Amino acid sequence: MQSTDLGNKESGKIWHRKPSPATRDGIIVNIIHSTSDYHPKVLRFLNVAFDGSGDCLIAGDHQGNIYVFDLHGNRFNLVQRTAQACTALAFNLRRKSEFLVALADYSIKCFDTVTKELVSWMRGHESSVFSISVHASGRYAITTSSDTAQLWDLDTFQRKRKLNIRQSVGIQKVFFLPLSNTIISCFKDNSIFAWECDTLFCKYQLPAPPESSSILYKVFAVTRDGRILAAGGKSNHLHLWCLEATQLFRIIQMPTKVRAIRHLEFLPDSFDAGSNQVLGVLSQDGIMRFVNIQTCKLLFEIGSLDEGISSSVISPHGRYIASVMENGSLNIYSVQALTHEINKPPPPLVKVIEDLPKNKLSSSDLKMKITSGRVQQPAKSREGKIQTRILKQDLMGNFENKENELSDGLNKKRLQILLKGYGEYPTKYRMFIWRSLLQLPENHTAFSSLIDKGTHVAFLNLQKKYPIKSRKLLRVLQRTLSALAHWSAIFSDTPYLPLLAFPFVKLFQNNQLICFEVVATLIINWCQYWFEYFPNPPINILSMIENVLAFHDKELLQHFIDHDVTSQLYAWPLLETVFSEVLTREEWLKLFDNIFSNHPSFLLMTVVAYNICSRSPLLHCTLKDDFEYFFHHRNNLDISVVIREVYHLMEITPAHIHPESELEVFVALTKGQYPVFNQYPKFIVDYQTQERERIRNDELDYLRERQTVEDMQAEVDQQRVKDEAWYQKQELLRKAEETRREMLLQEEEKIVEQRQRLAAVKRELKIKEIQLQDAARRRFLKLQQDQREMELQRLDDEIERKVQMRDREIASTAKDLEMRHLELETQKRLYEKNLTKNQEAVAKAIQEDADAYRRKVDLEDHMFHKVIEADQTQSRETQKIIEDSLAKAEQACLNTDWKIRTLHKQQCDDLHRSAGYQEVAALLQKNRRKEMEVLNAMMEKDAEKWKEAEEKDFHLKSEKKASALSDASRKWFLKQEMSAALEHAENPFIQEARRLQNEQVASSCFPRTSRLNDISEMGSSAQISLNRKTEWDGMEQNLIKKVRNLRQRLTAQARNRCQTPHLLAT
Repeated sequence: MQSTDLGNKESGKIWHRKPSPATRDGIIVNIIHSTSDYHPKVLRFLNVAFDGSGDCLIAGDHQGNIYVFDLHGNRFNLVQRTAQACTALAFNLRRKSEFLVALADYSIKCFDTVTKELVSWMRGHESSVFSISVHASGRYAITTSSDTAQLWDLDTFQRKRKLNIRQSVGIQKVFFLPLSNTIISCFKDNSIFAWECDTLFCKYQLPAPPESSSILYKVFAVTRDGRILAAGGKSNHLHLWCLEATQLFRIIQMPTKVRAIRHLEFLPDSFDAGSNQVLGVLSQDGIMRFVNIQTCKLLFEIGSLDEGISSSVISPHGRYIASVMENGSLNIYSVQALTHEINKPPPPLVKVIEDLPKNKLSSSDLKMKITSGRVQQPAKSREGKIQTRILKQDLMGNFENKENELSDGLNKKRLQILLKGYGEYPTKYRMFIWRSLLQLPENHTAFSSLIDKGTHVAFLNLQKKYPIKSRKLLRVLQRTLSALAHWSAIFSDTPYLPLLAFPFVKLFQNNQLICFEVVATLIINWCQYWFEYFPNPPINILSMIENVLAFHDKELLQHFIDHDVTSQLYAWPLLETVFSEVLTREEWLKLFDNIFSNHPSFLLMTVVAYNICSRSPLLHCTLKDDFEYFFHHRNNLDISVVIREVYHLMEITPAHIHPESELEVFVALTKGQYPVFNQYPKFIVDYQTQERERIRNDELDYLRERQTVEDMQAEVDQQRVKDEAWYQKQELLRKAEETRREMLLQEEEKIVEQRQRLAAVKRELKIKEIQLQDAARRRFLKLQQDQREMELQRLDDEIERKVQMRDREIASTAKDLEMRHLELETQKRLYEKNLTKNQEAVAKAIQEDADAYRRKVDLEDHMFHKVIEADQTQSRETQKIIEDSLAKAEQACLNTDWKIRTLHKQQCDDLHRSAGYQEVAALLQKNRRKEMEVLNAMMEKDAEKWKEAEEKDFHLKSEKKASALSDASRKWFLKQEMSAALEHAENPFIQEARRLQNEQVASSCFPRTSRLNDISEMGSSAQISLNRKTEWDGMEQNLIKKVRNLRQRLTAQARNRCQTPHLLAT
């Protein structure tokens, strides 16, 4: 074990001789940092973190010194002095030279390892930050303290979100799932939530662990594919959660020596496609034990009781383990050395004995033949010369074939020998061998940038064209195709790309990066010149296949030609699906073991060999559909025979038609960034892209319109359903109403029968009651008759006294009449003014009264039925009251008869006055008839003048004035007549005056007053005071005189107007 003391050096080598870690402890180097001051002391390392490549790590001590250790370049550098202890580190940012460090003052700083300058300073935490988790793209970071977690944007170094919690529930850890947009938050109450990074939408919550093995979680770890979460705490139990099913699927019990778990870390493996199986468990005794979570076996352990481990970090590729020891030093472990005995492959069954060289070769100029693509014999170049390379001999006397040496210590020629012996690679190591043969760079950053662009528009509806049952497989296929389309635009328009990539997606579905790089390597090398005739099939490649087939089997080619079968039918289906349709999984893997181990032309030769080996069934096919079916379905063919035939064709095919002479040698993908792929006609792809975009926009418009129509149809259907439900409800209500109506009718019939019986009983009781009341009434009437006779005598005396008083009041009433006349004149003018307004008000009031009457009638009809029953209960009391009222009415009739006899004398006096009034009324009727004749003459004259007015405008205006004067005079006359009629309305003998008054009031919408037609109706007016009658007698005489004079004047004026109308008009 080597040990390195950093001392006061700012840079230097990590180790001075090549490390050779022992299998027992696996330590590559032990790094300590001591000072050479007056009192030397050791500075303890606190935190360590690897970068994205896994070959560099960063470490910080308790004084704030931060070092970068390049394990690949064997260098260390002091990049920053923060002057305070660091609490957390992160080195896997998007910009490779930048790192994050959380300091003791609760702040987070970003530094650059190259310029050693401060990039940003982020504040916001109120307690120590103990965890920094970086998104797979390196764009976001989550910093966690005991009271809060904050999400940062590392492009702008601004805080995006902040997670606040109650003081009673602390935060254990918040981190990103690897290669995912999911955030896992773990709290001290054992609750674990998963959130979407972009929207912070809660995707799911893990249920509580079973009570039988309930532990308080302290530490967590997640596999690289993000499917398994390991959790532990103050117990020797480990809980393994399946995040896809959100359930606890396994509990692992550690040895009894383990009482608490301080740290968990999964060990990455290049062959497990991200589903890590080895888990490192750091316990309280400072020993980190690595166990297999599937077999639950202890594989190896690091650290000891004397040299305990404080914290540990494993590199992303799983080659190194960096551990901070309890004594403050830093140990770097080699995983390969620790797992050497575990992963030791079985001894080979085939041993190769090589011949010794016949001639001794000098170490300075040794030549060796290197095949560029052939399996056994060296191939000639286009010029026919053998390619040679000069290899220099190293110090140990061994020679290194640079072209055959692969990464991870493999040799291509040895793999070919192994493949020729067994026919295929071991299943356990096949993926590792493929990755070594293809020399995959594993560009995580470049691949993440392609994935971050999202799903390509060309593959949004991939499930419609390729309905894959597995949702995960469909999602991985969609992401891989989208990454290829973002890498090069040609792949978004390539129709057979899903068929080409699907077998590799299915094989590498747990590691999308490897899947993408395998497909990209296949396209660059084994699909050379496929896109020169895009969008048509590669005619040049198919021509090569046809030339080789014509050379080796002319009969079969002629058979194809005779039946119109071209290379697009017998060769292209095999190429575009890379034989996945015609071979089983094991056969396909065996075939591609040989394809990836040989020159790219091997794939084209496989197509020829497949046709030659199938010549017997193909020669028996005569229909084109049979040929098409044959090359799209599995056939009874041994793939080992086909592979041997391919090797045979590779050897015997002449160089001038051999595809090897046309295709380039294998070229691996570049590390860091993927190469530009533009081997296609760009103008065609651009035009198709534009057309596809236009068609997509049209389709989106159509889909929007169809969605609108479907929404409208859904609304119509919904409304129809509502209507049907409403009609059904109404029908049920109608039936229920009919049922209730029948029940009510039955109840009413019962009630009617009961009422009839009750009415019969009431009639019997009423008859008896009437008989008793009749006897009582007769006795009461006798008493009342005696009292009335006494009252009549008293009234006779009272009448005589009032007659005397009337004579005295006549004199005073005469004066009052004069004042009353003046008041009547004034009231008459006011009445004329308000007459028009009152007419409108009365009409409106009549209409309102009518409406109110209708409402009242409706209300009374509604209330009538309710009152009937109440009236029936009160009918007995009401009858008693009516009978008492009837007795009183009879008494009142007797009293009224007595009063009529007393007033008979007064009416005789009034008859004399009435005779005079009748004479006046007769005169008035005569005058009215004369006036009507005059008015008729005037109307005839007016009609003539109106005819003349049509011809002359001046006469028209004059006639209008004349007509207006005539109308005014008539109105005034009618008003006078109306006043006179109203004055005499109470006189029962002026019949004609009453008739005129009623006609005038009816024409002006006034309510009529009932006339007294006989002497009996005037009985009610006999009670008017005698003073009031005296007033009316004087007024009648004066008004008759005034009416007579007024009529005379009106008659004279009418005659004058009829004689000289033109004078009146002026």
